[in-house]
Amino acid sequence: MKTAAAGKGASASAKKAAPAKKATAKKSAAKKAPVAKKAPAAKKATAAKKPAAKKPAPAKSSAPLKKAPAPRKQVVAPKKATASVPAAPAKTVAAHPRGESRTALVRRARRIDRELAEVYPYAHPELDFENPFQLVVATVLSAQTTDLRVNQTTPALFAKYPTPEDLAAADPEEVEEILRPTGFFRAKTKSVIGLSKALAEQFGGEVPGRLEDLVKLPGVGRKTAFVVLGNAFGRPGITVDTHFQRLVRRWKWTDETDPDKIEAAVGALFPKSDWTDLSHHVIWHGRRICHARKPACGACPIAPLCPAYGEGETDPEKAKKLLKYEKAGQPGQRLKPPQAYLDAGGRPAPPLGAG
Repeated sequence: MKTAAAGKGASASAKKAAPAKKATAKKSAAKKAPVAKKAPAAKKATAAKKPAAKKPAPAKSSAPLKKAPAPRKQVVAPKKATASVPAAPAKTVAAHPRGESRTALVRRARRIDRELAEVYPYAHPELDFENPFQLVVATVLSAQTTDLRVNQTTPALFAKYPTPEDLAAADPEEVEEILRPTGFFRAKTKSVIGLSKALAEQFGGEVPGRLEDLVKLPGVGRKTAFVVLGNAFGRPGITVDTHFQRLVRRWKWTDETDPDKIEAAVGALFPKSDWTDLSHHVIWHGRRICHARKPACGACPIAPLCPAYGEGETDPEKAKKLLKYEKAGQPGQRLKPPQAYLDAGGRPAPPLGAG
């Protein structure tokens, strides 16, 4: 009985021992298993840490620092450009003939004006007028046509409409018929009727004597305003028409092309009191001798002072044929004989500085 009981106890203990062994085996397996599993996990962690170490990328971060000088070069470039800006006035001075100084330019320009004053002692506006109103209307009509054509047209216009009030109330079609010979007659009709209305309504039918008031009139710009101020009111002004622009550039008085800038540049060379007569001298010379296409250089009284001498005909006999004289019966508008401009040998003196 004891043996049986012992056998039973042994078997029971064996059964108990078996699960215990299994538990220990499982524990040992569990201990071994995690170790085996942790190893790849650690490898993964180290593998994950390696790319993380690349994030600082000191080499890449230093690359933008190497490109930093590029913007510095761009900053230096404008400084070089601004340093070269003061060289502009030097070009203006070099544009004068033979490197002419400012003082020499002033002297030459004034001498040219004195010479022209002797050739055209009676230079005056070539538009016929009896009062400021007629002068402002005639000057507006002179655009894109000759003064002679305007003088042939205005007598009929002023006979029918003698005052601003009369012209302001005129029938546009009737005015157009009168102004047709001057060209652009529709636009000119609109301008002269418009300025007449402005004179009647704003200035009591009188032409104002101020530049700021004149330029407000329809069809009246600075050129027309200075013609009126200088010749109707005795107030100095420079008339920059096509002849004036051509000649002052040909004489190297200025390189400007804008009329307002030409007016300022030339005005700085002369006393203000000379401006009106200067305008007449230059315009008369441009119409009679210093033509646009073929100037009569061989018969020019200011040839020794002109840097453009030689652009036109230099032979005296051929140059004489290019001169334009006014019709007889207009005293004061005739030129001196061409021989008066020539030296003893029958030729004009060469320009200053010529060989």
